[in-house]
Amino acid sequence: MTTRHLNSVDHTLIHFDQALRTLFGQPQGTGRESPSKNVPVSELDNTARTRAGRLMRVNHAGEVCAQALYQGQALTARSVEMRAQLEQSAREEGDHLRWCQGRLEELGARKSLLNPLWYAGSLVLGAAAGLAGDRWSLGFVVETERQVEDHLDTHLTRLPPEDLRSRSILGQMKADEIHHAQVAKTAGGAPLPRPLALAMKAASKMMTHGAYWV
Repeated sequence: MTTRHLNSVDHTLIHFDQALRTLFGQPQGTGRESPSKNVPVSELDNTARTRAGRLMRVNHAGEVCAQALYQGQALTARSVEMRAQLEQSAREEGDHLRWCQGRLEELGARKSLLNPLWYAGSLVLGAAAGLAGDRWSLGFVVETERQVEDHLDTHLTRLPPEDLRSRSILGQMKADEIHHAQVAKTAGGAPLPRPLALAMKAASKMMTHGAYWV
């Protein structure tokens, strides 16, 4: 039996399937169990539950963006090795998406209604980063993950102290983001120009504010 190599059409169809799963179905990942699995359930009053739900909705939307960014970069990657690295990172981020989705269900909170918009914009941005070349694409990963790390630190301070299940999820997400940034930097990621980094931060703030309320 021979193994057929995937062509560009195959990759496009695969990424389209991943987009549908990300937005409307069960996210794919590496199969890791949620860090919150063995964390005791804490009683949250209505105010704390609402705040936790909104913050976790933002984190879920952020992971929707992460899927789109990695998939866009993988679609336009210059080398097979680069595409494989990006797809592996996307699978690990898929775990984050699944964990956040599960926590939203536990909190009785919904996903952001704007997720399709976040996904589309991030896919275009990721594809543009890939077209710029592998070094810039890797640099984009480094900067993205650095900003996500800062974002998670902020949310860890804003979550209700008693919401240990959400905290356990964000703690593992933060560790994974740091690892992804280190891998991309070691692989040769180029530092991004400061204006571009600031533009990315501004776009992130817009998404964060929108997902918190909508």
